[in-house]
Amino acid sequence: MGSVRIENVTKKFGEMTALDNISLDIREGEFFALLGPSGCGKTTTMRCIAGFESPTSGSIYIGDREMKGIPANRRNCGMVFQSYALFPHMNVFDNVAYSLNIKQLNTKKWLAKLPIYARLLSKRLGRTPKDIKDRVIEMLRYVELEQYADRLTSELSGGQQQRVALARALLMEPAVLLMDEPLSNLDQKLRHSMRNTIRSIQQDLGITTIFVTHDQEEAMSMADRIAVMDHGNVVQVGTPTELYSHPATPFIADFVGTSNILQAIVDGKENGLTVVKGDGFVLRSSNGTDKDEVDVIIRPEHVKVADANQTVNEDDTNVIQGIVIMATYLGSIVRYDVQVGSYQLIVDTTYSAGTGIFEEGKKVKLTVEHERVLLI
Repeated sequence: MGSVRIENVTKKFGEMTALDNISLDIREGEFFALLGPSGCGKTTTMRCIAGFESPTSGSIYIGDREMKGIPANRRNCGMVFQSYALFPHMNVFDNVAYSLNIKQLNTKKWLAKLPIYARLLSKRLGRTPKDIKDRVIEMLRYVELEQYADRLTSELSGGQQQRVALARALLMEPAVLLMDEPLSNLDQKLRHSMRNTIRSIQQDLGITTIFVTHDQEEAMSMADRIAVMDHGNVVQVGTPTELYSHPATPFIADFVGTSNILQAIVDGKENGLTVVKGDGFVLRSSNGTDKDEVDVIIRPEHVKVADANQTVNEDDTNVIQGIVIMATYLGSIVRYDVQVGSYQLIVDTTYSAGTGIFEEGKKVKLTVEHERVLLI
């Protein structure tokens, strides 16, 4: 069973609380991401699952078995580190085979360990058994590195080294695969390619995977569900769509994607819509609230921009007056910074040839549909 359950786990380092009574339920076969800024506790959470750290209080279960007192090498977890942790003096084959050798050392009786120690020390002292050789070659073929089996890992590219680390972890057939920011050392194009590779392998094998990242694009594109963490707390757990469309807090709205966050007071109801007022704007929202003061969340792509003199139907949509501060052409979109009262709103519009771009200083109207105005 590859499910992982974390119950009321707290982890302290002296006076500093790294994890503050967190609970998570990760399903078997799920690709689960721990997302948050540096220092939020996501890596500490993974290290507690792996057995590299012991919780100050609380419990961790892998399957139905509690992990208290069970060392890291007995937890059946595969780990891919941020630095890959490959052996530079070994070739690709030996790096991948190392995990099987260590697994056998943990299960064999002492006499049967002697040939394992011998082949770990030197190929001249010990020969690799055919069953191990076949499994390693099969895994290298799976990650498309079979032709690099005899090459030193120091001679590989970053993406190839990452696949070696992934193959080594998967060869152990772990119940849970743990990945600690494994893409952070790669360039943007390679990160995109490796995201697809990792996700494809995870879906193919159906292995429970916990992926630590501070990159919300990585988490959104790969994970079935995401736990957003901040200051040692789990702020919200949900699918990428849930987190983006219904953030629980302004922090999540700002961290998961880009948001315009405005402060406003609630000014009653109008035709079933909640009316809110702030500095330079009045908005109506189909999302209700029981608060008197709210944070208004509007995603940049949900705002349309038009010439200030253009007529719009204000009964069907919100209208805000503003002035273009900056226009940035980004190929498929144009990003505007628009001054509205004391706020600078970000507006993303689809660019098409011949439509033109509003110049800086241009007075514009911004329109937002009622259901796109979130109140938190």
